[in-house]
Amino acid sequence: MPMRSLSAVAAAVCATAVAFVLALVAVPPAGAVTAGFDFGRAQVSVTGLQVPWGMAFLPDGSALVTERSLGRIMQVRPGETPVAVATVPGVSAIGESGLLGIAVSPTYEQDRWVYVYFTTATDNRVARLRLDAPQSLQVLLSGIPRASFHDGGRIAFGPDGMLYVATGDAGDTANAQDLGTPAGKILRMRPDGTVPPDNPFGTFVYSYGHRNVQGLAWDEQGRMYATEFGQDTFDEVNRIVAGGNYGWPICEGRCSNPEFRDPIVTWATAEASPSGLAYANGTLFAAALRGGRLWTVPLTADGDAGTPVAELQGAYGRLRAVAVGPDGWLWVATSNRDGRGMPTADDDRIIRIPPADDGPTGSPTPSVTPTVSPTPTGSDGPSACTATYRVVNDWSGGFQAEILVRNTGTARMTGWRVEFTFPDGQTVTQLWGGRHTQSGASVTVVNESWNGALAPDGTTTVGFTGTHRGANGVPSPVTCTPA
Repeated sequence: MPMRSLSAVAAAVCATAVAFVLALVAVPPAGAVTAGFDFGRAQVSVTGLQVPWGMAFLPDGSALVTERSLGRIMQVRPGETPVAVATVPGVSAIGESGLLGIAVSPTYEQDRWVYVYFTTATDNRVARLRLDAPQSLQVLLSGIPRASFHDGGRIAFGPDGMLYVATGDAGDTANAQDLGTPAGKILRMRPDGTVPPDNPFGTFVYSYGHRNVQGLAWDEQGRMYATEFGQDTFDEVNRIVAGGNYGWPICEGRCSNPEFRDPIVTWATAEASPSGLAYANGTLFAAALRGGRLWTVPLTADGDAGTPVAELQGAYGRLRAVAVGPDGWLWVATSNRDGRGMPTADDDRIIRIPPADDGPTGSPTPSVTPTVSPTPTGSDGPSACTATYRVVNDWSGGFQAEILVRNTGTARMTGWRVEFTFPDGQTVTQLWGGRHTQSGASVTVVNESWNGALAPDGTTTVGFTGTHRGANGVPSPVTCTPA
């Protein structure tokens, strides 16, 4: 399809700058509760973005959003004007290329690293930077073939702490089957940019035979999934395994060839063109560009797919990114100013879908045997809450845990305070879904303003990573007090 001229893009920038909508705008789509989210209460929470592409969250609950064509990283909060916090140097945006994926270091509170995937005049690169010094970015991987289309670009940290990088075939279909090039692959690297020793081919390559992957997500068991653009016939969702060959260009969709892994879901390209991917509540959420909808894909116990259901169909135009925010809401970014959409005055936008009052939500966590605080404890009375602590992953010297806060009162609760004492001297390193302070072994967690009110029996989840010295006992009691 034809792309906008530079002058048209400049005009769109000016027009949109005037059209910021700062208040939350409720737009009633046709959907209802699906996979734990209430699509009937979707909200336009952020407006005035310029071709948003990647989205990742800081510990304070705000989101970092990349603007593909302008090379900017925007910090966004619901109901507020987006703020440019960095411009990535050297970005060349032609066609589908530019500043694409973004990921926040799992240990951001200590190292302040933000990771990006972007196109230069000669290649695609993975780099990391600090928001207060973006010109001093460190390039971790260069030489990924670039083109005006099929650049891939999604990056995400997996539950194993490794950075996964989705690339496209850069318009050369032979790249996908060539293990000697990073194009047409999913790559895996350590946070410092080195090759993990357990990668299947001794290189960055984790899986291959991909045409153009733009979505990555993991379920509770640590199983990995990816969305992939087809050519003319089938778009795909694939379950990704180390060393897997996904068939492109020999196979598009399911081909039942034992040399290749078949997708778990296929769509006609007009129904999807899937980009971003997220997971929550036993369900994958795939943002569809050409399809103009959010596909919800329930997963079975063995990691296969049930029957997909389309939400937000035709409500907001082209959808590029989707993520489960630390507030427990589903965040979806549009892509209507990319030259292929029909933008409204306040595009591009971020839509947030609240969790259903009676459904759990949360970010994907690895497969471990959870260690749970024995009895939820909290306040009693008309205004009351409980807090339950559990360890969801544990490794040498570190762990990941979460706290489930439940409103056990009879009225909506606008704030809460959770307190506990670590039994083995553990230290919280990064927390999302709330705000914390720690003094010695004593930890206090309070809600952020954007958490919103909790309805009676409603829940919200706070997640965090931490360090320990050999032992990792569960604190008890864990108390909750309405604020």
